[in-house]
Amino acid sequence: MTAAARFDADVACDPRLIVPLDLPTVDQAREMVAAIGEAASFYKIGLELFASDGMTLARELKAQGKQIFLDWKLHDIGTTVQRSAAVLAESGCDFLTVHGEPQVMAAAVRGRGRSGLKVLAVTVLTSLSDDDLQEMGFTETARSLVERRIHHAVAAGCDGVIASPHEAQLARAIGGPDFLVVTPGVRPDWAAKNDQARAATPAQALQAGASHIVCGRPITGANDPQAAAQRIVAEMAGA
Repeated sequence: MTAAARFDADVACDPRLIVPLDLPTVDQAREMVAAIGEAASFYKIGLELFASDGMTLARELKAQGKQIFLDWKLHDIGTTVQRSAAVLAESGCDFLTVHGEPQVMAAAVRGRGRSGLKVLAVTVLTSLSDDDLQEMGFTETARSLVERRIHHAVAAGCDGVIASPHEAQLARAIGGPDFLVVTPGVRPDWAAKNDQARAATPAQALQAGASHIVCGRPITGANDPQAAAQRIVAEMAGA
């Protein structure tokens, strides 16, 4: 067994690891949380479960002492975003994503008020490359667009951003030491990259300045999700 493949079965969970519950049903998500056990304490609930009963699951997991990241990517007129953020702030959840447009971000910050809900701005999806952005009509590179949106997020009062590991150092430099830098697109060397165009390993993402990493399919697609999560936690401990 290689060094990368070794892990300690007794490694405690790392709150910097966020596991996305990108599963078709709430029941399947509950089963996955049970399978992971004590190896993770922070879960992301995205649009797939949003379309069913995701908020019920969020409240259940909060009652179990878990942290919850609502990856709703809010994007609407300011009044709607503000009211939605206010409702979600009452749920006791921890993170909420909104699209990185100035009016949207500012509205979400107003809506969450003085609650503990952290508003995170989505910069550029980690599945998008420079060529993809060109096809969408952008003249900037992914890095340039991310940089601009980080500045806008700071100005709007956001608590952090969602950025690929390749832009984590940039986000940390602009946002400062307390800024949340949450990086999707994290893939250990032993896992497939899937649809992530700008991926990195857990250690690389943390060393670049990420405060949290999102790692899904290497865990949720594993035969033993708990062991996979422990293996990633062990890698993070060396970062």
